[in-house]
Amino acid sequence: MKSIYYIIATLLLLAAFFSCQNNSGSSQTGETAGAGDKKIGVLLVNHGSRSETWRNELLRLEKNVTDSILHSGDVKGLKTAFMEYTEPSIATRLKEFDKEGFTDIVIIPVFLTVSPHTFEDIPTIIGQKEDPESKEMLKLEKIERYTPKAKTHVTPTLDFTNVLKNNVLKRVTALSKEPEKEGLVLIGYGDEKYEKEWIDLFNNVAEFVKEKVGIDQHTYGWCGHIAHYSSDKTSEAINAVLAKKEKAVVIPVLVAHDEMFQIKIIGGGIEKVKDSKSKVSYKPDSILPDTDIEKWVTDVAKEYVDKAKAEK
Repeated sequence: MKSIYYIIATLLLLAAFFSCQNNSGSSQTGETAGAGDKKIGVLLVNHGSRSETWRNELLRLEKNVTDSILHSGDVKGLKTAFMEYTEPSIATRLKEFDKEGFTDIVIIPVFLTVSPHTFEDIPTIIGQKEDPESKEMLKLEKIERYTPKAKTHVTPTLDFTNVLKNNVLKRVTALSKEPEKEGLVLIGYGDEKYEKEWIDLFNNVAEFVKEKVGIDQHTYGWCGHIAHYSSDKTSEAINAVLAKKEKAVVIPVLVAHDEMFQIKIIGGGIEKVKDSKSKVSYKPDSILPDTDIEKWVTDVAKEYVDKAKAEK
């Protein structure tokens, strides 16, 4: 009988020993855990807007990519965060991921190109950078910063693909009637600090579209803070094209529809143009919705989730 008790006690001790060994190899942050121990989430981050129409389009994007991103089982959670103006904020979502025990978060900025938001503000919010200028701006804007326990992985923005070129091409094709008589006008938010990058992006998109459609003139203008939210820059860009062409095709290069931008600013700028009803073709639409962007989100999520899984 004593020998049986001895064997049972020995087995229990061995089980406890190996359990301790296994637990000592795990990590809350996923830095030392094996890929199988990781719990990975995906966070879609956008600028945010006071417009409910704008916000709903970004929430619709999340809904449309959910099945594709969660299908493999590698991603255990998908959320959307608004950088400013409204909740759920980035900090709110990161706290949720931490509370739910996630070890890694893949952050996908649904932005057109580099800007202070993507290059400085978002990394500062999530604790990847300590940019003094950004910290002061976030404080003034009352945007909360939060460094999660989970490891964060930030993907590139949309301009690293051909998605934007094809998106604008489809919208120009739908509006263009006589390409040889038309000029293309691209209107975007703009950015003072990264104006060169924005201009390069718009010129690249315009040249691509012109080659495909047959339009041979283009201009661009800004509708955001770089233009002081004035419609005048839209009018100026359209008139620059109309000085050389009979008609202008105006495309808002904005992620989603916001009544202030597509209607008040861009629409207001068009109204100031002489004979705009006959000379300007315009639809107050946006980049979203677009199935190609949904595919981009799914693809870049998979790419960075695979990288997170491979890290030790």
